[in-house]
Amino acid sequence: MSGVAAIDCGTNSIRLLIADVVFLGDDEVQVVDADRRMEIVRLGQGVDETGAFAPEALERTFEALRGYAEAIEAHGIELGPDTVRMVATSATRDAGNRQVFVDGVREILGVEPEVVTGLDEAELSFVGATAELEALAAEGEASEDLAPPFLVVDIGGGSTEFVLGGLDDDEDLVRAALSVNVGCVRMSERHLRDDPPTKEQVEAATADIDAALDEVEKVVPLREAGSVVCVAGTATTVAGIALDLPEYDSERIHHTRVSAEDLERITGELLVSRHAERSEIGVMHPGRVDVIAAGALVLSRVLARTGADHFTASEHDILDGVAWSLIAPE
Repeated sequence: MSGVAAIDCGTNSIRLLIADVVFLGDDEVQVVDADRRMEIVRLGQGVDETGAFAPEALERTFEALRGYAEAIEAHGIELGPDTVRMVATSATRDAGNRQVFVDGVREILGVEPEVVTGLDEAELSFVGATAELEALAAEGEASEDLAPPFLVVDIGGGSTEFVLGGLDDDEDLVRAALSVNVGCVRMSERHLRDDPPTKEQVEAATADIDAALDEVEKVVPLREAGSVVCVAGTATTVAGIALDLPEYDSERIHHTRVSAEDLERITGELLVSRHAERSEIGVMHPGRVDVIAAGALVLSRVLARTGADHFTASEHDILDGVAWSLIAPE
């Protein structure tokens, strides 16, 4: 196996990782990024309200997938289940017409999308976000900011996944995981409908998020985390804003520490800004303009609940976990 391709289709975005697999000997394998791509397709448009995919959302997604299929084959990877894996998450779990989506993906990629459970999604994100961190911790090279146990938080469009785990007697361990239906698109469509949202809308969204976190804490002991690692577009965009980057720079953003104070400030600014103002932010992807305030609100409530004074943003996430699953399947 010389390369693999991982695709993650969420509520808001669809992303591709083409990775080269390098065998170093003694069963040691290195995964090297060859291509990472992201498109905002908003597959989950209206799903929370209608329970079905909108035809225009499906076509946006299929168009992005056609481009991904071309990129995969251009890299010399044959489309098929041994080298390509696509996972579909929150919106796909909720949509009544999901078979239309499945059939379209099969026609384009030659493989079916796996509609993973929230738990599977959480565990894949955990593997992707912590593989390098656990290696550093095992070698005693991890900084105090990145010490296990790790709480990985994956804020998506429709749901947010929480996984607590890390090293235990030199063995990997996922201690607890839960997925809840609180995400940036869902919260925007359900509550933050005005531009900018009203105080009452923000309060309603906050109550919704806090109620979900009450359920999370019944399963995942959030305050036991040695470090909080946040993945996906909300966290990395907030990190880019905190760094005051003129444009999105994944290398600068990866493993950036964002203080709770900076997060609260950024969240407050986003919640009172208009879409036109957010679009002027250098790191802001156009497809996140209308949902970033809700995402930041989720992130701020999560961090407050953990009691941590900062989070670490990671560019490695569920895509990396999916790639590893192809290389070392269970």
